[in-house]
Amino acid sequence: MSGLWFTEKQTEHFGITMKIKQTLHTEQTDFQYLEMVDTEQWGNMLLLDGMVMTTVKDEFVYHEMVAHVPLFTHPNPEKVLVVGGGDGGVIREILKHPSVKKAVLVDIDEKVIEYSKKFLPQIASKLDDPRVEVQVGDGFMHIAESNDEYDVIMVDSTEPVGPAVQLFTKGFYAGIAKALKEDGLFVAQTDNPWFKADLIRSVHKDVKEIFPITRLYTANIPTYPSGLWTFTIGSKKHDPLKAEKDKMKEIDTKYYTADIHFASFVLPRFLEKLTSGE
Repeated sequence: MSGLWFTEKQTEHFGITMKIKQTLHTEQTDFQYLEMVDTEQWGNMLLLDGMVMTTVKDEFVYHEMVAHVPLFTHPNPEKVLVVGGGDGGVIREILKHPSVKKAVLVDIDEKVIEYSKKFLPQIASKLDDPRVEVQVGDGFMHIAESNDEYDVIMVDSTEPVGPAVQLFTKGFYAGIAKALKEDGLFVAQTDNPWFKADLIRSVHKDVKEIFPITRLYTANIPTYPSGLWTFTIGSKKHDPLKAEKDKMKEIDTKYYTADIHFASFVLPRFLEKLTSGE
């Protein structure tokens, strides 16, 4: 792949193309086809089954928005679970919160963890932190076996294909509700509204039937399909729109700010309609 152009076909009729400096590693794992490549525009990049998962240049947007929105919504998050996220970026952001005593990472593919440490060290930098427990296993089953255990759960999954399909089901969200403490909340990445409107609509409907507070928010991530990415929060008690703004200034970030926290919930009308079931 050296010196060539790589294209991720994001739909049948649309893709994103980038020039590759060199291929660092390729491997068919037990679960997916893993590639680590060095790109001219985005630096080192992780691909799974031909889809861009993360790059060193724009990763901070996704990881900060997955972690800080829920962690600043909860008044005192002490135990946090990340389902997926073997690259370690969400874990790195979680550990910026001093209230967190333990962060558990459950990823089904140990090769993602292994090669992220090797080729994405700035993203995977905190996976060996003493507050972190890394488990190689099925996040769906981990949720099913947990009860009243976590303050915050973050679902950092791939797109809903292959082993990640079950992470977008109503049964999974019901399991999350059981695994959370009485004032717990969760967030899941829920893809983009240009190509996956039906997914966003169905997830929002399912989560709303289980959690009293359900909110959708967005971020701009250039290497993800369409660049406009959504996240869905389900909360038992705490509303992200009522989070304490003063606390949000205490953290080192590149994208997330107190103003972004609230602004990210302001939706374009076409996206607003998805959450209202129209």
